[in-house]
Order: sequence, then structure tokens, then C-alpha cells
Amino acid sequence: MSCLLFILFALLGFGNGKYGFREYVPVPKRPIFHSSSARRTIKNGILNRGVNIHSGDVINAPPVEALNVLDYGADVTGDKDSTDAFKNALNAAFNQKGGFVYAPTGKYKFLGQISIPDGVSLVGSYLTVPQHEQPTGIPDDGTVFLPYYGRGELNETFSFITVGHSAALQGVTILYPDNPCGDSIPVAYPPTIRMNQPNSAIFDIELLNSYYGVYAVEAHRHFISRIQGQPIFIGLYIDQTYDIGRIENVHWNPWFCKNTNYMYTQTTYGEGFLFARSDWEYVFNTFAFAYAVGYHFIETPSGAMNGNFVGIGADYAVNVSVLVDASQKMGLLIVNGEFTAYHNSQFAPNATSLPVAVQVNKDNIGNVNFQNTAFWGPMQYCAQLYGDSTTIFEGCVFVDWDDHTPNGSPCIHANNGNVVLIGNTFQKKGIQAVFDA
Repeated sequence: MSCLLFILFALLGFGNGKYGFREYVPVPKRPIFHSSSARRTIKNGILNRGVNIHSGDVINAPPVEALNVLDYGADVTGDKDSTDAFKNALNAAFNQKGGFVYAPTGKYKFLGQISIPDGVSLVGSYLTVPQHEQPTGIPDDGTVFLPYYGRGELNETFSFITVGHSAALQGVTILYPDNPCGDSIPVAYPPTIRMNQPNSAIFDIELLNSYYGVYAVEAHRHFISRIQGQPIFIGLYIDQTYDIGRIENVHWNPWFCKNTNYMYTQTTYGEGFLFARSDWEYVFNTFAFAYAVGYHFIETPSGAMNGNFVGIGADYAVNVSVLVDASQKMGLLIVNGEFTAYHNSQFAPNATSLPVAVQVNKDNIGNVNFQNTAFWGPMQYCAQLYGDSTTIFEGCVFVDWDDHTPNGSPCIHANNGNVVLIGNTFQKKGIQAVFDA
């Protein structure tokens, strides 16, 4: 037994003076006080990181030099193009075998694309996700990127930022100056962020008025966290993920512009989350407001997905909150969700759809399982179910239905397939379910 303990201690590095991250710190002999000094920060070009596994002290070990884009000619006024300056700083970090490139507070104009190389992190001023509501101009706080490249394109090869293998983007606001809030329909742009390599990460980012937010394809084990904004056409697209991806705390809300003409594309064609092939996807605490479709599950030539969704929501879904065209046989597990489907003159005055909270179409083969989920709002149907798959509602609450165009519509309309209802609450007087199969 003592021999085994000795081997374990040796493997863990106890007693060798090495440092680990806080996640791996054992219970210390004295308390660790979570103060501002314990947060990861960049000060005087040095990244504070690491914890002594014996004392719990936050230390600068090993010191990591943060290359500053200003040293490579970046302009903080937004008047001059900073594309080359960022490219040079990022390449310098890559050539030194990885590291941090720091973009301090300022407005940075980009007439071209930038790519974050493998093992490099591009870090702005924010250590939390920024938020600017109804800005009348370009925000003057924090790190703001102003891309002009790709106008009129949708193809991902024209993306503004590409994040490489084990690379990261953190702490910035991204605003497209050519798509101001107004009476005009926004101009199409390609994805703001493209993730196409394993273990890439983005967090603490505001996509203030992206047309197409995040494109993550072949980004196995991606990590997407604390992203907010108002992408107009597609918020987040996932495909060809062959090892588990993780998405958490993503929030799409019309903070940038509530003009109905500006939002026309969003409420008519927009999709908050678009999921294709992913072999396990873990999605936690996500939200989409005022899209034609909140969550859309599809099949591409790569296939469909299976996944675990906890605490997700869609509000003011003009057409469908959750639209399932396809999923893998293992299906979709949706727990603690909140969904509304409706439209009115406030954001979508020209909409004519009959809003539905859940629609499962005929080609889907996987189970769709809703547990402890609430459905409300002046929708037409809580669920429209087609095809041969099985849809399960367990411990759910159905508040409203047959409200958009009252005609005696049931809450759940099973046109085909299998339906399992366990311990649900229907709070409205009306037809709860109709089974045509």
C-alpha cells in the first residue's frame, strides 16, 4: 500500500515544487482567498497564471510574454487598417512556439482577414463577455474589432477570424460598421469567426451585429463559451464534429438594433443555433430571441448529430422554437428548457406563420426527449410531430396553445410516429393531444 501511495504522489508531482492550475489544486493547508489577484490578467506584458499546489499562492510561473499588437503598428483609433499589424504579431507568437497576443483597449479597423495560428491566443481587454445595448456609434470602451472584409459574401473561406488548433480568441467586441442600425436590411457577410481545427476555443466575445456569427466545422472538441450579440442570419453553426464539442452561455438578443426592417432577415430566415453532424455535443445555458427558428437540427453529407442540451431556451420564435429535421439514432436529450413561439407587430409585423414550439419532421430517426421543460406564449401548437421517430415529453409544463389563430388546435399533434407523455401539466382548457397515427 505504501508503495502504491508513493507512486501516486510521484505521478502527481507532489513535493517537486511544480505549479498547476487552480482546477487541479488539492485542498490547501490554509484557505485560498478568491481575490482579484487570483484572476488571470495581463499586466506589464506578463500573464499572471498558475497556482502553487502546496501553498495555493497565485504566481507568475512560468512568465508568459504577451506580445502587444501596438508594438507591431496596430492603430487604436480605427482610422488605419490594422490587419497586417495583427498578422505580424500573431505570426511572431507562433514562431516563438505559442503565446499570447494582447490587443489593448482601442478601435481596430480590419480590411482583411486574420488567422490565429496553432497554440496562440489573441486576447482583448475583457475578462467577461461585454455588452453594448443600442449603441449610437462605435463603442469607446474595451477592445473593439471593426471588420470590413467579406461584404456580400457568405462562404466561410471569407471569414474574418479563423481560430487554429489549440488556439483561442477572448475578450473582444466585434462590430461591422457597414451594417448600422436603421431602416435598411443588413448586408450579408461571411462568418465572423471560423473554427476549423481541433481544440479551438472562443470566449468572452460580443458579436454585436454579425450577419453570420460562428462557423465551427471540423473543430473537434471545440469550446465556445460566454458569447453574446445579435447575429442576423445564423448565430452558431456546427458540423463535422467527430469528438465531443462543448457550448455554454451563448446568448443571442436584439441589443444592437430592434428596427423591424433591420430584423427582417432575422425573423424571416434567421436561425439562432444550427446543428448538423456532431458525435456528442454538450450544450448548456443558451438562448435565442426573435429568430425564425431557435434551434435547428439538420443532416448534411457528413450526417446528423446527437447531443445533451441543458437549460436552453428560445423566446419569440417566429416559426419554430425547436425544429428537428434529423438526428442520430441516439437522439437528442433536452432538459430544463424554456420555449415560446409567437410573433406580433413589435419585431415581425409581416410574419404569417403559425408558430410551433416543437416540430419533428418525417426524416428524423432519433428519439427527441424533452424533460422538465416549459412551453408558453401565444403559439398555435406546442408540438407538431411527423415521421416514425419517438418524441418524449416527461415532467413538462404546457401553458398556452391554440392562441395565434384559435381554431381548436391541440397542444400536441402527432401526425405519425410514437409519442410518450409522462407526468406533464397542461394548464389551459383545450385539446391536449391528437394522435393521427
